[in-house]
Amino acid sequence: MSLVNEDEALIAAALNGSAYAWEKLVKRYETQIFNYSVRLTGNSSDAMDLMQEVFLGVYRNLHRFRGDAKFSSWIFRIAHNKAVDMNRRRRLLSNQLRINDDEFDILDILPGDTGNEPDEKLGTQQQNGKITRMLARLSLEQRLVVEFKVFQSLTFDEIAVMQDISANTVKTRFYTALKKLKAVSEENNVLS
Repeated sequence: MSLVNEDEALIAAALNGSAYAWEKLVKRYETQIFNYSVRLTGNSSDAMDLMQEVFLGVYRNLHRFRGDAKFSSWIFRIAHNKAVDMNRRRRLLSNQLRINDDEFDILDILPGDTGNEPDEKLGTQQQNGKITRMLARLSLEQRLVVEFKVFQSLTFDEIAVMQDISANTVKTRFYTALKKLKAVSEENNVLS
């Protein structure tokens, strides 16, 4: 059975009240959604909050999934919307409390498949921390495009549909983000 057909079967069972099907659906996507959330928020605490909001949104709206697109696309669209909402709330709170964004913690460790060797784990953790810190230097719009293009392997057209913008705008944001990431990388190399 293909992943798409398996997702559809799990969705149907979950809609009929199967807690097992819902749990299996969550487990299938939780790591991807968490990693996506970490890359967008920059820290594990906010990423966990975002992930919970995403799955709560999926649970509440599962009956609205029509199957026009893959379930993975649909869930990442929800994640995108929740990330934008969280960023908007954070900015509003930041403005109200006059908190500087630099005060928010940056995640140093990303979960994922690492080897069993401590040196290998440390190297992966350090590399993931660098990536997260670099992505934190981008605007949310740029981070979203980089996330979808690089980490989710979506096309510019798919990203445009998900974000309700033109493909040219997606390309512009992506290449501007790459240029900024290159500058940040070069800056870090000079400082090292």
